[in-house]
Amino acid sequence: MDSLIAAAARALAAGDALGALKRVALRDDPPALALRGIAMAQLGEHPRARELLRRAARGFGAHEELARTRCVVAEAEVALALRDLVGSPRSLELAAATLEVRGDQVNALQARLIAVRRLLLLGRLDEAAAALAPLDASAAPPSHAAVAELTAAELALRSLDTAAAQTALARAQEAACRSRVPALLAEVAEARAALDRPAARRFVAGVEQALRLEEVVALRASGALVVDACRRGLHAGAAWLPLVRRPVLFALARALAEAWPGDVDRQALIACAFRIRRPDETHRARLRVEIGRLRALVAAVASIEATAQGFVLKVRDGRDVVVLAPPVDGDQASLVALLSDGAAWSTSALALALGASQRTVQRALVELEAAGRVRSIGRARARRWLSPPLGGFTTILLLPAALPPE
Repeated sequence: MDSLIAAAARALAAGDALGALKRVALRDDPPALALRGIAMAQLGEHPRARELLRRAARGFGAHEELARTRCVVAEAEVALALRDLVGSPRSLELAAATLEVRGDQVNALQARLIAVRRLLLLGRLDEAAAALAPLDASAAPPSHAAVAELTAAELALRSLDTAAAQTALARAQEAACRSRVPALLAEVAEARAALDRPAARRFVAGVEQALRLEEVVALRASGALVVDACRRGLHAGAAWLPLVRRPVLFALARALAEAWPGDVDRQALIACAFRIRRPDETHRARLRVEIGRLRALVAAVASIEATAQGFVLKVRDGRDVVVLAPPVDGDQASLVALLSDGAAWSTSALALALGASQRTVQRALVELEAAGRVRSIGRARARRWLSPPLGGFTTILLLPAALPPE
């Protein structure tokens, strides 16, 4: 390795992308192309970075497998930044295995962290936890250790384990300070700020209160009957009843909980659950059927009784009834939350993360664009979607799989 390549590599390790480019900007040999690609990625020029890394990988000879594999890992990280989640993770797994065999433990750790972060973006928390558990960053450079701790903190936040998140963020702060990389320090500061921002709204008897993540965790453990509009289900202590695939039952449960301890008029319940303005007898019959189904589901913790006007929710054991609502309402709240991370998403990546069809996501994006909440860049297959950051609160509870799945 010549002196300019070594100096550029040291500059990149310290987060000085411009300093690295000054040394290799005019060179087209494979090592210089790889370093230029990494520098462009640090500057946010991800399409150009991907092109340079691919050229570098093609330029390395058959006897330079280690260098080519490092380019594969760097390109995978660029793909993650571009939210290109469609490709198979198999190549990244093979790259990590090759690096371990060749003794490059640091880049192997980087490859496996990229795989974990991809799983987190897709909301696959159990798979991410299983992949993260065996990784040991104690002997890694400070920058890699900080990334590992940030990944652990994000997993803990998405799982609503705030104690573990705080511990991981403290370790990430220490490692980021040792690395002296400004971007890492800023990322840790942003993650720590999420703990202090409102994450949801609590409604009890018509009174609204903003809650931080720690308060959401405490509410779930309080024993109250919580109608959770963030993940579409019911909490009662340790019990979790998912209703994400039964929207009519959830709409009825939320309407009854919002009116508790009062009752809800039948007309209002029909309008809420079925979105019908002028109900007839068939809708009233359907309401009785759906109320019967909801009554059977909540029988262990509550009952639903008929009144002269409609129905009322009666809880057992003196429990409170609480509605936990996201900080922003709307059918596209999770979609807006994903877009608010500042990255440009494709519709295919959004569909993967949300577990929805690409056509459904496209229709939602058109509605949001008409409302001025998102914007698109590019055309055809290169089209990407952006949204301004949602200031003032954290989007943890709006992201896919933020709470225990069904």
